[in-house]
Amino acid sequence: MTRNSNRLDLKKISSELMSLTYGSMVSKILRDYDNTDEVNKQLERIGYNMGIRLIEDFLSRTMSSRCLDIRETAEKIQLAFRMYLSIQPSLLNWASTGDEFSLMFEQNPLAEFVELPQDLTNLKYSNVICGCIRGALEMVQLDVQCWFVQDQLKGDSITELRVKCLRRLEDQVPAGED
Repeated sequence: MTRNSNRLDLKKISSELMSLTYGSMVSKILRDYDNTDEVNKQLERIGYNMGIRLIEDFLSRTMSSRCLDIRETAEKIQLAFRMYLSIQPSLLNWASTGDEFSLMFEQNPLAEFVELPQDLTNLKYSNVICGCIRGALEMVQLDVQCWFVQDQLKGDSITELRVKCLRRLEDQVPAGED
């Protein structure tokens, strides 16, 4: 008898635990705020705070250098999804200007055990991902806008996340320091 048949898949358990923990956090925020728009802002803010911290871990693990263009940045975002969420989104729908693209994924690990009630159709359940991308890229001097175009929780066949690079941020010395 082999021992492998009795072993648990720890990666799967970690993913499920993260999904359930995230779901209970969203549920708590929904109880704390009356307005779905405010819940969406809170989820984005939480993600933003995560992103400004995760970028350091990502850069130290991957030993990445500065990205030269938005395509290279998109590939790093794709790698981060693989590292932190164990999914491989596709990079599609590039804008002709080259400053906007979509991340398409067939499964969203945050929404694995979720069904949205009819009264929460405006809830952006996975908005923490948008905030995380925005926060991480801001730390590497990119101002981006990020939003969900399609969401499987809302009946779409795929989840599509759109990222638009607004501008490159300049390093500034804080006021009062020379």
